[in-house]
Amino acid sequence: MKQFTHRIQVATRGKGLYPVNREIEGWVGDRGLSTGILTVFIQHTSASLTIQENADPDVVRDIEEFFTRLVPENAPWYRHTAEGPDDMPSHIRSLLTQTQLTIPLVQGKLALGTWQGIYVFEHRAQSHRRSLVLHLAGE
Repeated sequence: MKQFTHRIQVATRGKGLYPVNREIEGWVGDRGLSTGILTVFIQHTSASLTIQENADPDVVRDIEEFFTRLVPENAPWYRHTAEGPDDMPSHIRSLLTQTQLTIPLVQGKLALGTWQGIYVFEHRAQSHRRSLVLHLAGE
């Protein structure tokens, strides 16, 4: 079995879902493995990862609207507001989503469904550089 690790930096422009398939699939393909497993981990507490539909942009917009309604900014009971009104809501949104994804590698390709894409889900209003750690194991 072979193992590889890699870091990817993702520049965000504020709240939203940012596709990262191209970068991840390119790196995985260059490793030359046929079968294995990929773990993607985001090193942040105010952004997360998700696998979502990548065909209809309304899905992404609806997800963003859902989280805006589910975890509003400026709630009077938030204590952790040192970095602004989106500070605590960002941590809660990250808590409700995922910081790690595991995806099988089959015949040299990620086993994503036809309409599935990998996204960084930025929960902060300001631009950030988000770090992803990839770990690929297989043969």
